[in-house]
Amino acid sequence: MASRIPGIFSEDLNTIIQKSKVLVVGAGGIGCELLKNLVFTGFENIVIVDMDTIEVSNLNRQFLFHKKHVGLPKAVVARESASRFNPNANIEAIHDSIIGDKYGNLFFRKFNLVINALDNTAARLYVSRQCVNADIPLIESGTAGYRGQVELIKKGLSECYACTPKLRQKTYANCTIRNTPSEPIHCIVWAKFLFNQLFGEEDEDEDISPDTADPEAAGDAAMESLKAEAINRVSTRAWAKECSYDAKKLLQKLFVEDIKYLLSMKNLWEKRKPPLPLVLDKIPDEVAGSSKSESAPGLTNHRLWSVAECVQIFTDAVNGLRKKTESLKEGDYLVWDKDNKDDINFVAACSNIRMHIFGIGQKTCFDVKAMAGNIVPAIATTNAIVAGQIVIHALRVLEGRFNDCQTVYVRMYPNTKKQVIVPEKFLTKPSNQCYVCTDVNQVLLTVDVDTMTLKVFEDKVLKQHLGMSIPDVMDACTGKIIISEDVECTENATLANMGIVDGSILTVDDLAQSDSKLTLTVYNYKPEGEDPDFKLVANIKQEHNGTVDEEVEVEATSEKKRKIIDDGPAAAKKQKIECDTIEDDDDVIIIP
Repeated sequence: MASRIPGIFSEDLNTIIQKSKVLVVGAGGIGCELLKNLVFTGFENIVIVDMDTIEVSNLNRQFLFHKKHVGLPKAVVARESASRFNPNANIEAIHDSIIGDKYGNLFFRKFNLVINALDNTAARLYVSRQCVNADIPLIESGTAGYRGQVELIKKGLSECYACTPKLRQKTYANCTIRNTPSEPIHCIVWAKFLFNQLFGEEDEDEDISPDTADPEAAGDAAMESLKAEAINRVSTRAWAKECSYDAKKLLQKLFVEDIKYLLSMKNLWEKRKPPLPLVLDKIPDEVAGSSKSESAPGLTNHRLWSVAECVQIFTDAVNGLRKKTESLKEGDYLVWDKDNKDDINFVAACSNIRMHIFGIGQKTCFDVKAMAGNIVPAIATTNAIVAGQIVIHALRVLEGRFNDCQTVYVRMYPNTKKQVIVPEKFLTKPSNQCYVCTDVNQVLLTVDVDTMTLKVFEDKVLKQHLGMSIPDVMDACTGKIIISEDVECTENATLANMGIVDGSILTVDDLAQSDSKLTLTVYNYKPEGEDPDFKLVANIKQEHNGTVDEEVEVEATSEKKRKIIDDGPAAAKKQKIECDTIEDDDDVIIIP
């Protein structure tokens, strides 16, 4: 261990390393490299938290794991592997989500340093907020392909995770998804919607049937359909249950009858190539553009499937998912998981059949998984570089050299100074509009109170965007409880139904976090066109006179269109971009 070798570190730093207690959140690509580095550096008191289990796809870059470990908790196996490097190291593994009342302010105060190697925004917001509240230094990190970043979050000294806007996701109109797909991603989104309609949480905005309300589809067929729907409309799931999830009937409905119906909307195909309904007794057993012999070799997930293979895989996946659904309790449902075989096979097979029907180039299951799960390929070398830089930052933090911990970027290509690893010149100061960093915890919510439901308010605004775990909401003027663990609330009720109107002031607290109370002022507005469904602005300085002093939009989302990761970079602060929704082991804030 480096701290045991004379001359590498000063005696004071050696002592600090051996006595410091470090929390590592995430045991994926970065987490594995980091844990190894910390142990070799000489850290002996480490707690690692991760809720995931090991998948085969992890083994190419997470070198603490081997094939025999597939299915086991990442945190536990990472501890066992790292402990072999230094048997004297005291490494505690926690197989759990970091978000929750068990991991509040008191938990974080146990540590001298916290390091994030996370894969989602909600957890990052949660850890960042806890560390700021507890005044514990946090090192945030992540990679996306050949790019990466390491930055320090320190209360009062540098910006936290909530200080800067997050990248908005690219959206697609429902009519495009349901009627006129032209890209593979359109078919993949449709297939994920279908999964939820059949097995997951049903959402009326995720309908997969032909969209008769499409303005382009206006005509006799569309009008007749609208009249029929007004008389009798059965949900996709109800119909599927009636036919016992018979795969052949599903294929007939989804890829024959619905496609024929789309063809009846003749206005749609005046300037487009029309789709070709699947012919179930003449399904192609070759991959378009290649021979059977060319498509056969290789791993199943890394080669294109013929339509016949897609049909068989679809059938097997439906049967597997049906059995899982039947074993659930009343009211429960499946949640799509990119790493579950039946889940990804269902989406890959459905989307490829639909691509074939609409004349779109097909994708391998591996590609579908990356697009459906919003995955940027992880590079082991980038993980190693970032993990090394984290340890350098960690040593500086423990010595109290915070001003030497500027954000460091790993670039895909050298800059004009021929640098691939590029530090910023200064620490970025906390935003005075940040509801986490400022003492005045005030947030403005601009929203249509007549349409936003309590469920959306809790899930999207409070949990997803404000990083809360167990929100508790009260109307500050009337004392009425809006959301609480102890009070049963009507999720489908709108904010207006609950008495929340323009100018309402809400007191919001998170029971899982101390020092998390904030004041939420509601301004009513009617979104138009591409406007987001709601906006959040921190640190309100003006009353409702039409202006907000130094207004900074923290986050906005739109429920009218469906969300998928944006292919291109979007500017945030300076030249920083955010791969904010990538659900792999190693996403983060990136690149100058």
